[in-house]
Amino acid sequence: MGGDFIETLVVVGHPQIQDSSTQQFLKEAAALPDVTWHPLSTFDLNVAEEQALINQANRIVLQFPLYWYSAPAILKNWLDQVLTRRFAYPDAMGSLVGKELGIAVSLGSPARQFTAGGSENFSLSQILTPFQALAHKLQMTFLPTFVIDQFSYQTDDEKTKLLVNYQRYLTQAQLGHFDDRTNWLTARLAKLIPTVSTDKQQQLTLILEQLKNDQATLTDLQANLKMVQDMEDN
Repeated sequence: MGGDFIETLVVVGHPQIQDSSTQQFLKEAAALPDVTWHPLSTFDLNVAEEQALINQANRIVLQFPLYWYSAPAILKNWLDQVLTRRFAYPDAMGSLVGKELGIAVSLGSPARQFTAGGSENFSLSQILTPFQALAHKLQMTFLPTFVIDQFSYQTDDEKTKLLVNYQRYLTQAQLGHFDDRTNWLTARLAKLIPTVSTDKQQQLTLILEQLKNDQATLTDLQANLKMVQDMEDN
């Protein structure tokens, strides 16, 4: 891992991935130098090769459509075969200790239905508890779940937001904080600018400068707020 980005392995468990507009969209979004997109196409695995992929990554994202409140069988098979006791257990090789585990799950039903008292009656956090237990067992950091909410019903604007948020989920070193999100975006823009036309370079440079100015303003505001809080405490 280096700088603002993290090396990520995306293990995609979808039995009909070529027919899935959701997965094809996410595949294009994941075409980043920091990301290995790894779709599962067979139940017969070369376990050593799969484990080597894990060893190269800092963040493992299990990506799948929600099938009967769990992952499809092809992903469950991958977990069963690849995460052997010798390879994964902390008191053995401990190959996943300290790594991050994320879940990217696509839903056919609206996400709002997955709440206590909703039509599904359980939250996604409750449904995905086995993956959290897996992370705990292997001494991994469990990340917030990334939810793809009924992709086929999303507008173009919603899909654009999904693309950016998905790329952040895969590569942003620290998730959840505004400063980390801004740092990620400015770093991405800085990498992108030299690769586009002159006109686009000028536009993106202006955006980058504005982001940096806004971040500096926010930092000043946060410092002033802390000063006020410290004065009140005294």
